[in-house]
Order: sequence, then C-alpha cells, then structure tokens
Amino acid sequence: MKSRRLVIVIAAIVSAAAAAVGCAAKGTPAAPEDWYLEDSSQTMIFDEIIPLSGQSPASVYLMPEASGTVVYAKNNASIDASNAFDGYVMCKYTGGAAKLKVIVQGPNTKYTYNLSDSGEYETFPLSDGNGTYKIGVYKNISGTKYSTLVSRSITVTLADEFAPFILPNQYVNYSADSEVVRKAEKLCENSDTELEKVAAVYDFVINTFSYDREKARTVVSGYLPDVDEILALEKGICFDYSAVMAAMLRSQGIPTKLVVGYAGTA
Repeated sequence: MKSRRLVIVIAAIVSAAAAAVGCAAKGTPAAPEDWYLEDSSQTMIFDEIIPLSGQSPASVYLMPEASGTVVYAKNNASIDASNAFDGYVMCKYTGGAAKLKVIVQGPNTKYTYNLSDSGEYETFPLSDGNGTYKIGVYKNISGTKYSTLVSRSITVTLADEFAPFILPNQYVNYSADSEVVRKAEKLCENSDTELEKVAAVYDFVINTFSYDREKARTVVSGYLPDVDEILALEKGICFDYSAVMAAMLRSQGIPTKLVVGYAGTA
C-alpha cells in the first residue's frame, strides 16, 4: 500500500506587542486551545488574543456537505454529523443576529471557533483522530457568558486518518471556483509528484507575498482569512500565508494541516 504524508503549515498568531517583528517573532508558542468553564446550561468562553487546517494525483475538489442524515437540532442551532467519518461536522444557527461559538472537544484537545449568524452551514474539522467528540453550539448572553443551544457527543471512526486535512473548513475556506484553486492548478501543472507540488506552492507563496505589518497590528479576535482576497493583494499575516498554502495544497489532493500558535508576550 502506498504511504501518504501529511503536510503541515504553521500560522503564528501574533500579539500586538509582537506584530512589528513579523511571522518570525519570538515568543511562547501555544496550542490552539480555548478557555471556558461549563456547567449544565452556561459556558464561559474567552476569546483568544488574536485569532489568526510517488505519483501525484490529479486535482481534486472534495467539498464538505450537510447531508442531513445525522442532524442534532435545538434552539435554532443544528449540528450535521452525517459525514463525521470524513473528518468534519457542520453547524449553523438560524435564530437571527447573535454572537455564537462552536466548541469541538476531541479525545485530547478542545477547539473553540466563532460561528456566524448567517443561517448557513459552516465546516469544523474533527482533527483529533478517532474517538469521542463533544460538539456544542453556544450563544452569548453577556460578557463571556454563553448558553448552550445544542450539544452532542459522537463517536468518530475516520475513514482515512488524513480526512480532516483534505477538505475546506472555516480556517481554510475555498470552493472549486476559488482563485486559489485555479492558481494551484497553474502552479502544479508540470509537477509529477506531490513533493514537487508542495515545492511549487511553497516557492510561490514565499516569493510573492509580503508581510502586512499594519494588518498584524490591527487584526481583531475572530479574524478568518479570505484566501482569494489575500491572493489578489499578495500580502497578509502569517495566518493568511498558511491558509492560502493549505487551500492550494488541499485542492491538489495533498493532506495539509494548518497549525495555529502564538508569538509574543501580550
């Protein structure tokens, strides 16, 4: 059986104190963790300092889908776990304007995400391997107090260990029509192996993009990269670089994990 490799791209989340020195700012790294205190009905959630995923296969456009076969819904919030075996769940809230969070508690790691109030499904990876996950959607009451809208524990057995790292999600957000996908096709058209594709995308990103220091100083909690906009501007922060590279590689069928950490002391 042919072995597969996982490409890892690292996005440094920089504090304002470290923003001036760019992606390589030295500081204390941190895993993408969240801080919350939960009882039976309410949750305390604190935002991160700055929220900043042999022969090469042909391009693939694997897209997440809310199939509707396994759905947990309550209080206008829904969790679609129909394709959990493919490494993701999808969540939405249809109750109007609200500040919302999704918490994915894996076997070993907890992740906190913002959820928009658009009423459309958003994709959240199950990146902690096989095991039991607790998925919850929470609505802000006041300050850092959140009420539980819907919460469910599910047992996940992944069809492929790399499944969570081959699809778009909230951090690595693209579609088959995205400019980053077309650019990746162009960059990789003469590449025969996955390693050559990785090299082509990496060389393009580091030789084309410039670091946006002003954005690093002003980015706010909840920021998510718009990969096509970043590609057009050819500049961004570390999170932007990583999201673009991950989107390009995933669209080429190469499993790519975006790892978020912190730099700086604030």
